[in-house]
Amino acid sequence: MTKRSSRRDFIKTSTLATAGITMAGMGMSAKSYGKIIGSNDRMQVAIAGLGRRYKAFLGGIAHKESNVELLYLCDVMDHQLEKASKKCSDLFGYKSKLEKDVRKVIADKNVDALFIATPDHWHTPGALMALEAGKHVYIEKPCSHNMFENELLIAAQQKYNKAIQMGNQQRSAVHSIEIISQIHNGLIGDVYKAVAFYSNKRGEVPTPQKAAVPTGLDWDLFQGPSPRKEYTHDTWNYNWHWYGWDFGTAEMGNNATHELDIARWALDVKYPEQVFVEADKRHYKNDGWEMYDTMEATFKFENGKVITWDGKSRNAFNTYGAGRGTIIYGTEGTVWVDRELYRIFDRKGKLVKEVLSATKESGTALGGGGETSTLHVRNFFDAARGKDKLTSPITQGAISQAMTHYANIAYRIGKGFDIDSHSGRIFDRDAMKLWGREYEKGWEPKL
Repeated sequence: MTKRSSRRDFIKTSTLATAGITMAGMGMSAKSYGKIIGSNDRMQVAIAGLGRRYKAFLGGIAHKESNVELLYLCDVMDHQLEKASKKCSDLFGYKSKLEKDVRKVIADKNVDALFIATPDHWHTPGALMALEAGKHVYIEKPCSHNMFENELLIAAQQKYNKAIQMGNQQRSAVHSIEIISQIHNGLIGDVYKAVAFYSNKRGEVPTPQKAAVPTGLDWDLFQGPSPRKEYTHDTWNYNWHWYGWDFGTAEMGNNATHELDIARWALDVKYPEQVFVEADKRHYKNDGWEMYDTMEATFKFENGKVITWDGKSRNAFNTYGAGRGTIIYGTEGTVWVDRELYRIFDRKGKLVKEVLSATKESGTALGGGGETSTLHVRNFFDAARGKDKLTSPITQGAISQAMTHYANIAYRIGKGFDIDSHSGRIFDRDAMKLWGREYEKGWEPKL
């Protein structure tokens, strides 16, 4: 059986579906935000980071019901500012202010909310600056560079009481909300395992060589909280993901966040008790890629529940029939879900039902984006105005993000370890050495 909702029906029902699903404890109450921005007030927002991802926010910003003005565009590279300025002025019919230093954007009291789509190492420090200045924050995944920053973000939400939405947009997909609710209501019996997966065909990357800073790039601002070092060729343009741990969080932080979050949501678990990984660099052995490109990770939770991750960054074989997704196993059946649909199977493996998403969202393409991202952005605005709950509040996003940090730490120290399933703290001295990171003096994130 296949179900397609018309776009008109979808728009009419999506808000109710998002708000009405049983996610007790997963979102903050609308009352928490009610005294900050009136429901009819025009919000002024800024975007920091104008690479591939920022375009995914524009649909939500442009939507008439959002009642939003894009006040600032911010990036450390001149030509990205110029390209984004043209695109946005053509779309919105007005010119946003351009700024290279996000600290100046944050200092403007007219800015109500900040979207952060910078390299990973800027996410938490930028968010903390914005929160302290009274802004709401939409923070792309990974919400943090390390576990220390994870803790700071949760503490900052409690301290400043602002809307902090993490950019794992599948939380706003109506079909995902629907199937997770059914799973929680016993659709496939007692759930005990989930397999999250990702396969991509990333190619060879250059070996970093010392080079002149590209024209128009503020290298000092790019590094921001990270300790200073000389520029190397092609670092600023996406390949920072694979050139060590100064700026990126490898494929776990880059993509696994999404599927691991769905898996954890479906199994209704918090922090794992144990993590083990098998990972290595399997492809283009002599290129500049400095960390694993292939990883299998196992997370064990209380009550015998297990989540496994099968990540292949540079081998696009679709082991599970798609480039990314999550499979949830229960005592009475199985659910297969990705950004496009969900399928329900009985215990004998027979397909019982297939439901297609009413929205389209990019899968493994760089930058991604689509109608689900637009829903996620609109939910952020509604929550900031006190009209709805966040579909991915940082209190939940940070827990899913912790799983990616645990896996990265296990890879880096060459062994698994035990975890306090309630607090998320690690019971391993070697692992705890990577709980945080070294920061450039004067740039240390703090509350």
